[in-house]
Amino acid sequence: MYDYDLLVIGSANADLVIGVERRPGPGETVLGSDLAVHPGGKGANQAVAAARLGARTALLARVGDDAYGRLLLDAQRAAGVDTGGVLVGGAPTGVALITVDPDGDNSIVVSPGANGKLTPGDVRAARNLFHASRVVSAQLEIPLETVAEAVRSLAPGTRFVLNPSPPRPLPPEVLAACDPLIVNEHEARVIIGDEPVGDEPADWARILLARGPRSVVVTLGARGALVASTQGAALVPAVKVDPVDTTGAGDAFTAALAWRLGQGDALADAAAYAARVGAASVTKAGAQGSYPTPEEVAAL
Repeated sequence: MYDYDLLVIGSANADLVIGVERRPGPGETVLGSDLAVHPGGKGANQAVAAARLGARTALLARVGDDAYGRLLLDAQRAAGVDTGGVLVGGAPTGVALITVDPDGDNSIVVSPGANGKLTPGDVRAARNLFHASRVVSAQLEIPLETVAEAVRSLAPGTRFVLNPSPPRPLPPEVLAACDPLIVNEHEARVIIGDEPVGDEPADWARILLARGPRSVVVTLGARGALVASTQGAALVPAVKVDPVDTTGAGDAFTAALAWRLGQGDALADAAAYAARVGAASVTKAGAQGSYPTPEEVAAL
């Protein structure tokens, strides 16, 4: 019996968001909207998205002893996330600087802050959380060595899901644990590296599977997602909506996918549900504030 459907280990940031008519070029200044501050970070986003869907969720992260840290903790608790694994102090809370254009597309620069102080030792100290969790999900806004320690801390039977964002080459032990590895085109190409690769997502998935993951999901934006394993590959169509803000949509997709896999869904079925969750999230502004309830997902 697991205490948690999902343990998220990852980043917690304050999102500082400005709307712009267009992104500035080098050396250029443009005017934007009023500054909005939202709780964010890939780890914190995933935890809130999963909890809002009904998953019993815990978060292992680090925030600063400051106003942004308190904002993040309050948001997690309001969503129903267990924050017993959130550590406080060591550096200021991480910050993401986000611009959003009229089409809802965003550009993001992250200052890691306390996220960079989440250590392998912190993971070892939280081993009880890993043994109490059906699925563990991670990203790369925390140190890679901390993610590797999370892999070593997995209990037998616990599933590991990784979205390697921001992308970097991954060690074999991390790749081998992924079930699935969730990547977009840019992330796939970074992880594949110098190996020749075509323009077809199926080619990227085939090469990535050969590196060790048990399954791979390639997100394709408006085209949906490709799911692949040794049993074959399938395209999961996207859900068409009018986007307002895509910030955090990938985190909502990953959280929903990880949760549904832990509930026993097949990979393609879990991805189809996650696509609806991601689509619902882009119809509202912000990241965590946009994440849907099960009723809102069903309405799509």
